[in-house]
Amino acid sequence: MSGSTKTMGVLTVATLVVVTAYTAALGSNGWLWFGWVVLGMVTIGVVSSKGT
Repeated sequence: MSGSTKTMGVLTVATLVVVTAYTAALGSNGWLWFGWVVLGMVTIGVVSSKGT
């Protein structure tokens, strides 16, 4: 894995933690979860494209 791919993975996990904390503290926000899903899909796409 390259440095940028690792950074993207760390960013995705960190964003998940932040969104989960926000949801626990202030209630669910659909746009935050949607954004996290999009970020996760992009990260998966980058990881899979680097693997080939």
